[in-house]
Amino acid sequence: MKKWTRWQDWVGVAAGVVAAVSTTWLDGSTSSMTLMLVFGLLMVVTGVWSVMMPRLVSMEWALTAASALLFASPWMGSYTDFSASTWMSWICGGVGVVAGLLALSPAMEMRHDTGGSRMAH
Repeated sequence: MKKWTRWQDWVGVAAGVVAAVSTTWLDGSTSSMTLMLVFGLLMVVTGVWSVMMPRLVSMEWALTAASALLFASPWMGSYTDFSASTWMSWICGGVGVVAGLLALSPAMEMRHDTGGSRMAH
């Protein structure tokens, strides 16, 4: 698989962008907006990094972890009273977790096919 082509990573990036940008139109607390912005941007960074270096399995795990943190953020930031922000966190976080997990197998196969030592082109 070539760089920039894994759809699973692009789905994770899109979910992160939606979560981060949604802070501009959703109502919420300071903690909700901060957590959604930080974890959304973290999803974007790890997703883009994963698309750039498709054999790095660790970046798939990082995308999954950032997404799981976004999913859990309504409880961590105590903003479950803001239903729109809560649902946005759950949906974008859940989509990111699924996308990250779906990208694990192709990343592992690519790493195995390249011997784990060469960069894939």
